[in-house]
Order: sequence, then structure tokens, then C-alpha cells
Amino acid sequence: MVKIGCCGFPKGMRHYFSHFRLAEVQQTFYKPPQVDTALRWREQAASDFEFTLKAWQLITHPPSSPTYRKAGLGIPKEKEASYGFFQPTEEVMAAWRSTREIAEALRAKVIVFQCPPSFGEEAHNVENMRSFFTALEREFLFVWEPRGKWSDEGIRALCQELDLVHCVDPFQREPLYGEVKYFRLHGGPGYRHRYTDEELGWLGHRWKEGYFLFNNLSMYDDALRFEGMVKGER
Repeated sequence: MVKIGCCGFPKGMRHYFSHFRLAEVQQTFYKPPQVDTALRWREQAASDFEFTLKAWQLITHPPSSPTYRKAGLGIPKEKEASYGFFQPTEEVMAAWRSTREIAEALRAKVIVFQCPPSFGEEAHNVENMRSFFTALEREFLFVWEPRGKWSDEGIRALCQELDLVHCVDPFQREPLYGEVKYFRLHGGPGYRHRYTDEELGWLGHRWKEGYFLFNNLSMYDDALRFEGMVKGER
């Protein structure tokens, strides 16, 4: 089944809910909302609407990341070394518990772990991922988007070992592991590319099922056009 939506809400929620049945929540990456807020979103959406969400950056990103400043997260200097890169620390696990709490409120099935380019295929990073994911109960589908330097063999082996779905931009590379496909369409450098009908046609022809989350500046219009194409083929 093809599931189409946007990364975030490019329109007001009520308007968005009337056109799509899928959204990837971005706010949880920067700083999770209150549980009551997530419950309200769930109530406003249709019963068949699906939320996915990005894990809190305290799990995946170090405090040196500019996204910490964007979120207004003030981490004490003496604690900075305890955050990010899936480290086996109480701070990282507390961030996971906050992520899980919002996922449960939204009745989400999928949680996306997007890593920074600085998170590469070093032995300590691999061990951190093993420690982190083996400590979690498998109540969700875990999706991993590596953006650092990783070999195909390393990605495939780690995804297989930890039961992770390899997330990619399908216009950049092929996914290496996972029965479920989860695509994030970034629109190239600066998120500025508007997908052509030919590109969207290729996308629908190449992949007959999966999650398709548009993350470019024209995400709303591109997702609507892609949805129209997919429905027209049924």
C-alpha cells in the first residue's frame, strides 16, 4: 500500500487532515510537545489517519548541533557529553521515554531516527546503536536514516541485526534493508527542488508500496500531485 504525506504540516492541521492520511511529526525531533497536545492532534485527525514521528534529537544528535540552538535547548556544559549518538546514558534513555510517550499518545506505529552527517561508521557508534536498540521493547517499527559515511555492507548488516528499516531519499539511493519501505524526499540541496510529473511517475512506477514523506519546500503540492497519480492508477 502506498502511504503519502509530508514531513510536518505545511498547511493548517484541519486543512491538512482533509487531504492526507499520513504525516511525519517534526516537532518531536526538536522538542516533544506536551502529551495533551499530542492527544488533541490524535482526536482532531480521522481514525484512519497515521502519524509517524522523528525521535528526539537528544538521542541522535550531540549538543553541538545547530538544531539544539534552534529548539532552545540549554544543555549544561558538564552534561553535554551525555547526549546524542545513541550513547548508553540515562539522558539518552530519558529522551527515548519522552519520544515513546508521544508516539503512544499519537498511536504511531513508526519512529524515525535521523542521524547527523557526523555520525559515521565508527566502532563506538555501532556499539552505541546495538546497546540502545537492544534495550528497547519492539512495540514500534524503527526507521533509521543514516546521513554520515557508512558502507552499504555496514548499513545492511546493522539493519538486519537490529531489525531497522533503512530510510533513504529514493532519488538518491536504493534502500538496503526492510520489508517496509520508508522514503523521505528531500528535494536536493536546500530542499528547493519541485518534483516534475515525470519524476513522480517514475517514483510510483518503481515503488508500488511504502511510506512516501515529502520534505521539500513544495512538499504539499508535490505530495498532492503524487497522490493524484497513484489514485489514478488504481
